[in-house]
Amino acid sequence: MANQLNADSLISWNDVLKTLRERDVRIAHVGLFDLMGVFRERRLGVEDAAHVFDGGGTFVNVLQQWDAGEQVFGKGPFVGEPVSIDPSSVRHYPFEDNACFVIADFEGPSAELSPRKLLQRLIDKASAEGIGVRAAFEFEFFVLNENAASLRKSGFGSLSTFAEDNRCWSGSSAATHAALITSLSELLASGGVDLLSLGLELGPGCFEATLRHKDAMSAADDAAVFKLFTRAFCRQQDLTASFMAQVDSSFSGLSGHIHVSLYDLETGRDLFPDADDGRGMSEVFRNFVGGMLEMAPQSMPLTHHTANAYRRHSPGNWAPKSVSWAVQNYSAAVRVVPYPAGACRLEYRLPGSDINPFLALAFVLGAGLWGIENRTTLPDEFQGGGPDEVPQEGARLPHDLFEAVDVMARSSHAAAIWGDRFVSHFLEACRAEERALRRETSSAERARYLEIV
Repeated sequence: MANQLNADSLISWNDVLKTLRERDVRIAHVGLFDLMGVFRERRLGVEDAAHVFDGGGTFVNVLQQWDAGEQVFGKGPFVGEPVSIDPSSVRHYPFEDNACFVIADFEGPSAELSPRKLLQRLIDKASAEGIGVRAAFEFEFFVLNENAASLRKSGFGSLSTFAEDNRCWSGSSAATHAALITSLSELLASGGVDLLSLGLELGPGCFEATLRHKDAMSAADDAAVFKLFTRAFCRQQDLTASFMAQVDSSFSGLSGHIHVSLYDLETGRDLFPDADDGRGMSEVFRNFVGGMLEMAPQSMPLTHHTANAYRRHSPGNWAPKSVSWAVQNYSAAVRVVPYPAGACRLEYRLPGSDINPFLALAFVLGAGLWGIENRTTLPDEFQGGGPDEVPQEGARLPHDLFEAVDVMARSSHAAAIWGDRFVSHFLEACRAEERALRRETSSAERARYLEIV
């Protein structure tokens, strides 16, 4: 079976089913991604998939009201709602012979609450304006020399890392740990995840993966599947892959960067480059980045939906601390890459590795299209030399999830761009996340205050 089915030409599950039969694929892992980016699936025969997930099948609508602690934060009634399979999502399932992986989504009222449906609506909006979208994700992640049992035995306090001898981009580290890197790369390739690179990054246990650019939805699907398959692969090796933005104060923060470019659907012409502009940026490019910068403080939960995400922006981490942009400057929130023109794009460097790819790309696309519509202008280019430098005139970012939710709830622009019902529901999910951890106290806080205050 090929790494990924050529599903672009398939218009229905019946077409997919015919191809699966020809390839002797008998099992389908079919599911939906929730607000946290978790894949909730059922394993069933491919012949039965349509009865459960397509053509009249239903799934309980509690799915989009489930938090990271496996608790329900919303109110019922919880009922079955129509769902449908996306034929273009079908790919090989690398953990089981003769099996495939399939993404479905709600078609009833809960479709408005789905991150993947939200992204699709924005892709459709761009298409209606003659704009095509390409995107790619890159993730840093830690591999811990811990399994499920050891983490729980220590109360998640044991954080021994794999590859303790690793040094950033070291050829020796890459050679030493080539077996794990090669095995993971081969498994991801067999599951249709197209990697541009996979290697070791900053410090013990730190890896970085760069995914190849694709159309927007395929890129988001690949990113979500990459995280799912990487976690499963590492757990099978008695290891743990972590995409937390800040695992511990002794660890570096983990980034989840997003690369985006636009093109004309009719001609294929790239819309971002302009050779006559001093910085190589077209007006569309400037407007798009301007929209992102204006909306970033107003809608930060879309890319920072966990309480932990905001810890990555603490001093010392290689993470932007402000709303900023610059050409080729890795310290800016938006890094503009104007040359070569054929690879002209933006890189959104504000998010951490814990993003839900569908929500994060929906932020970039929604804010950028809003910027084009409103002809937003760019502030002065950031000239700083390090991630802890903050431009005096730059807009301040919310410093925690509580503040970020409050800011987004008061933004009329956010409701207009991403939909009032989705925003309202999503912010309630973020409030549930913040409430769940509000009273939790770290050992570092106890060490600092317990004996003296």
